[in-house]
Amino acid sequence: MTHEPVLLAEVLEFLRTSLHGIAEPRIVDGTLGLGGYSESILEGLPGARVLGVDRDPMAIALSERRLERFASRFRAVHGGFGGIGALVREDAPFDALVFDLGVSNMQLSEAERGFSFQHDGPLDMRMDPHGDAPTAAEVLEEKSAEELARIFWEYGGERYSRRIASRIESERRRGRRLATTGDLVALIRGLLPAPVQRKMGIHPARRVFQALRIFVNDELAELESMLESLPGLAAEGCVVVIVSYHSLEDRIVKHRFRAWEKEEKRGKVLTRHPILPQEEETARNFKARSAKLRVFVFS
Repeated sequence: MTHEPVLLAEVLEFLRTSLHGIAEPRIVDGTLGLGGYSESILEGLPGARVLGVDRDPMAIALSERRLERFASRFRAVHGGFGGIGALVREDAPFDALVFDLGVSNMQLSEAERGFSFQHDGPLDMRMDPHGDAPTAAEVLEEKSAEELARIFWEYGGERYSRRIASRIESERRRGRRLATTGDLVALIRGLLPAPVQRKMGIHPARRVFQALRIFVNDELAELESMLESLPGLAAEGCVVVIVSYHSLEDRIVKHRFRAWEKEEKRGKVLTRHPILPQEEETARNFKARSAKLRVFVFS
């Protein structure tokens, strides 16, 4: 299983510049995943100590194995980044806080996790499969057509949100449950006319799957909570590096950075416009196509 960190060179450059002169910078990798960012940070900044956070127990186990050669310079903590204030407060303050808000390849490639519309598996989509959040299948079973349409539109920008939600409700009335990712993909493919699907330019289920994942994991509220916690974790000169993948996330980050600078006078935004990946990276790594990097430094 492999994972290529997005905008890695740009992230490392901001860290090197901002942490120059700090012999042993203390860094949080708030979205540890398979440990790609952490590994590159530990290799590129020889004195750095990294504390990794992830709510996926499998990610914790795999990254700990991958990074065991760094011994005491790396440690992992299980939990969602929305609760990062409580998770890492005892180790604060930190010199850098790094977050990649995307879904990891591990979650997409494991069919039983239910994140991917390309692999048939149970409709789960929970980042922490042992948590108490409802599965995607339970959301589709319990929410009204009106609520589902709102979720698909608000979190996925799905143009056919009402039509898809109405069909899901009709299937429920007939006693047909959508239990697997394949069930949901088949419903969407069977509902939308072929010419519409061809014009979409993406997989017809992509936006619905994105919307369900965001809703199931309460991702936007987690992001808001995380940002609220960061000033209390930051040392003087701490740099905050965030890579987001859709407009809802990016808007939240942009507005919070702007408020920290203009209204709260906490520091400075280092990226007046988001940094986007180069064409070479998007050609090599399809996931990078929608990435946006924003950076803030606390004064």
